[in-house]
Amino acid sequence: VIGRPFSHPFADYPAGMSRTVFTGAKVFDGTGADPYPADVVIERERIVAIGPAGSSDADAAVDVGGKTLLPGLFDTHTHVVVSTADLWQIAQKPFSLQFFEAARNLRATLAAGITTVRDAGGADLGVKEAVASGVVPGPRVQISLVMLSQTGGHGDDWLPSGDLIHFFQPHRGLPEAIVDGPDEMRRKVRELHRMGAEVVKVATSGGVLSTRDDPRQAHFRPAELDVLVEEATAAGMFVMAHAQGAEGIKNAVRAGIRSIEHGVYLDDEGIELMLDRGTWLVPTLVAPQGVVDAIEAGASLPPAVEEKARAAVGTHRAAISRAVEAGVRIAMGTDSGITAHGQNLRELELMVAGGMTPASALEATTRTAAELKGLDADLGTIEPGKLADLDGLAGDPYDFASYRERVEAVWKAGERVVGDEG
Repeated sequence: VIGRPFSHPFADYPAGMSRTVFTGAKVFDGTGADPYPADVVIERERIVAIGPAGSSDADAAVDVGGKTLLPGLFDTHTHVVVSTADLWQIAQKPFSLQFFEAARNLRATLAAGITTVRDAGGADLGVKEAVASGVVPGPRVQISLVMLSQTGGHGDDWLPSGDLIHFFQPHRGLPEAIVDGPDEMRRKVRELHRMGAEVVKVATSGGVLSTRDDPRQAHFRPAELDVLVEEATAAGMFVMAHAQGAEGIKNAVRAGIRSIEHGVYLDDEGIELMLDRGTWLVPTLVAPQGVVDAIEAGASLPPAVEEKARAAVGTHRAAISRAVEAGVRIAMGTDSGITAHGQNLRELELMVAGGMTPASALEATTRTAAELKGLDADLGTIEPGKLADLDGLAGDPYDFASYRERVEAVWKAGERVVGDEG
């Protein structure tokens, strides 16, 4: 059990009971309703009933005392093995340190009330299984392994000196990520599937942290992306696209890629395509600002990276605001690793500043995120039959300031994983 100490009402949660009722709560269930008073009954790992306050019987009770119960939160874009945007710092670290840092990062993410993440590069099958088997406490991890990139693309770590400094160092659990041409793409997707990937990530444009590309330029040709989606679909995997430039976004949407990550230079045509195809957008609004903040705090990043990051911040926010106004489906993601793990919920404030209502921002962090990941049969809402992933939150659930500090307890599949036993 992890997290900061707290007092009543959560400290007396009884262990070992098969049927427990949470009483005195307001419930934000993620289905579109505002918070309402209700009892929530769980039996072992699943929710079995939601009813009027005082109406439910169980083996044991937890008096929530006016707090709000939320579904366990999602972050659909993390890098749990990455702890800094500073490539020079990464180059100085022993190879295996990343896995110990991942354990710390996973714990910090869970303590923020996030019970499920989609890792957008770096985490391998061992990281996923360490959490799933209970070796390391953390949120469920859906893995992509690496980000596929063309030669000279966002995932190509070549430097002008001819050296390489990898964000995601290839190893026995993590393949090389550079592919060129449809045949290489087909083989690489099959290799990713063999190594445990559950989602495929591809860079369809340049990016900010890569020094030798322009985020506005489209990467990979349509034939390569068509093969990617065909192979991923055949293997039962979705595809997510790092896509910042307008043409790279539109190429990804036309190919049938499920979600656009970042969307910095998203234009009106791209928005219409996304609406037509039902494509999700994962804004990661904290990411460009996080790079600027890291530079101002002394991170050693090339001048070209700083220039791109500063140029992206305002453009990014304006593009996301247009997408929100148009009704594009939004799922919460942060790019944590580039920004600090455990501070993921800062994204919610930026989503609201970009035009989302507080309720829709919370839905994007619960139900909509679960739908994006294909996990909505079990997660994302507080409903009978769903896994009992619950957050106990003090204060107004629509006030996102200090949200992290107000998450007082977290249950994952019915087991309390954050908060003292008292």
